Amino acid sequence: MSIDFSPLEVWFVTGSQHLYGPETLKQVDADSQQIVDGLNASGNLPVKVVFKPVLKTTEEVIKLLAEADTTSNCIGVVTWMHTFSPAKMWVRALSALKAPMCHLHTQFNRDIPWSSIDMDFMNLNQSAHGGREFGFICSRLRKRRKVVVGHWEDARVHGQLATWQRAAAAWHDSQNLKVARFGDNMRFVAVTEGDKVEAELKFGYSVNGYGLGDLVAVMNDVTDKEVDQLCKTYADEYELASGLETGGAKNDSLKTAAKIELAIRRFLEDGGFGAYTDTFENLTGLDQLPGIASQRLMADGYGFGAEGDWKHAALVRSMKVMAHGLSGGTSFMEDYTYHFDPNSPGVLGSHMLEICPSIANGKVKCEVHPLGIGGKADPVRLVFDAKAGPALNATVVDMGNRFRFVVNTVTSVTPPHDLPKLPVARALWEPHPDLPTAAAAWIHAGGAHHTGFSLDLTPEHLEDFADMAGIEFLLIDQDTKLRSFKQELLWNDAAYAH
Repeated sequence: MSIDFSPLEVWFVTGSQHLYGPETLKQVDADSQQIVDGLNASGNLPVKVVFKPVLKTTEEVIKLLAEADTTSNCIGVVTWMHTFSPAKMWVRALSALKAPMCHLHTQFNRDIPWSSIDMDFMNLNQSAHGGREFGFICSRLRKRRKVVVGHWEDARVHGQLATWQRAAAAWHDSQNLKVARFGDNMRFVAVTEGDKVEAELKFGYSVNGYGLGDLVAVMNDVTDKEVDQLCKTYADEYELASGLETGGAKNDSLKTAAKIELAIRRFLEDGGFGAYTDTFENLTGLDQLPGIASQRLMADGYGFGAEGDWKHAALVRSMKVMAHGLSGGTSFMEDYTYHFDPNSPGVLGSHMLEICPSIANGKVKCEVHPLGIGGKADPVRLVFDAKAGPALNATVVDMGNRFRFVVNTVTSVTPPHDLPKLPVARALWEPHPDLPTAAAAWIHAGGAHHTGFSLDLTPEHLEDFADMAGIEFLLIDQDTKLRSFKQELLWNDAAYAH
């Protein structure tokens, strides 16, 4: 399922009132239009900002925000109080608003005009005053929103708005996301389970199961010509291991993998799915566990979760949407094994097969090796090391009375040695603030062993998304102290007790 920001819009909504007279209101409109034009011209925002005329009455506010909620390509609203806008005008509209909201606390002028400032200027340019009135009513209504403070021409402000826009685009995508499950969850595993009805209520996406026979029926319609063409693509894009080439001893494995990829891709496209899961414990009708198929589908923007993990399939899709157009890469991931060397402690992350090549550093190899579990033929997979750089791991878990979002910032590093016998894609990272603290905090929080791993996103992207969903958000980073983190868990238990 492709990701495209070009049709999306964010509406710029300015508040004022009739008290100031028509000339002032005309100036408010003109200033708002100039801010919108400047934001769009900056080149720093991934989604177009659309100017809306200044709102002066309760009726105008209700009408416009209702339109925002029902306009299919409007992914959120940015509110700005140029003057004072009495907050009771906003109560009913804000109470009903479902779209994400960002309060831009800025003013038209950057500097105070020291020598010429008078009361006319003060009446027109009182964002400091009006923004507090608006902020109170949002807090009184317990309205989750992002607050960005600074001058609208400042690159830092653009960065915060861009981050919020990316989260809003992912939230918009999540409202119609469909997750297909081929097989059930891995047996006896707890963390991959969860309440699918509650997930749809909170995140918007739907999760439904499909038999392997449904997929096999599609696979049976795949032609030899299509398989040969995809195998050629494999040869063009990756370094094929010996024997996988046309006529090679393992070429049939490559053809089988291609046939599985073509079938899954067609199934997802025909059904309008943006994410899917599979499990090695249910492969009836498939000759091998989908490896290269899942990797390439993720590279094209699909979400994926192994062992039936639908929460992380949806999360990876949302993270892919947030990261659209960025170059670092985002993947499904799993913590596998630790490196407890006190001089360079780290975590080696991987999975049996399914790591997205968007995070690959350099040439990607296409290989076939035994899997050791699942009882099927040796699957084809892409093998590589991940790029180095700032990154994060994120997880969503079902705590019974709420969903919990946990994020750990990390530094992805180049492995100090080659890994010639490890036949899977992998990433090595140093967790923040350090391995013992990060691992203990993650375990105290109940974080899953599956994650979304990204070299593109920051905690701010994911915190904005969590706010839009109205779910708990926990951050493990350079500032984390384990004692304080455990206290935060206790406070959150109390806050969500109702």
